[in-house]
Amino acid sequence: MSSPELPLALRRFVTAAEKIDIQSPWTIEEWLSRSDIVPNQQLLLVRANMEPGRCHPFHTHPTREEIIYILSGRAEQWCGHEHRILGPGEMVLIPQGEVHGTYNPFRERLVFLAILSPSQAPEPGIVDVSSQEPWASLRTGFAPCQ
Repeated sequence: MSSPELPLALRRFVTAAEKIDIQSPWTIEEWLSRSDIVPNQQLLLVRANMEPGRCHPFHTHPTREEIIYILSGRAEQWCGHEHRILGPGEMVLIPQGEVHGTYNPFRERLVFLAILSPSQAPEPGIVDVSSQEPWASLRTGFAPCQ
C-alpha cells in the first residue's frame, strides 16, 4: 500500500511525489514534514532552494526553535548580530525568538534543510523584522540580496 492510500494517521514515509512544493518570496520550499503530509507531533521539515542573490531577510519565530542544515551551496547565515558563512554539512541552531536571516550572495544555488519545533506552535509562526533597526542596517557593506 503506497502512502497516499494510507490514512494520514498511519503515514510514515514521504516520497518525492508526495512532498508539497511552495514558491515563497525567498525560496522554493519542499515540505516533507507538516500536519497535512504526516502525523507529525513535534517537527517540521522543509528543504529550501535559494537562488543566487536571494535571501530570507531578518525574521524571528517567536514560538519555535530552528535548525538550518546546509546541503549544497553556501549561506551567509545570521543568528542575532553574529554571522558565519556555512557550507555543506554545517548548521546553525536558532533558539526560539532569536532574530536570524539566511542570505545567498554567492553564484550557486543554496539548498538547505530547515527543521522547526514544535510543529503545532501558537501564532505568529514568523515575524519579519528586516525593516526595523538594528536589522535594517546590519548588513550595510555586504553584497545585496533581494
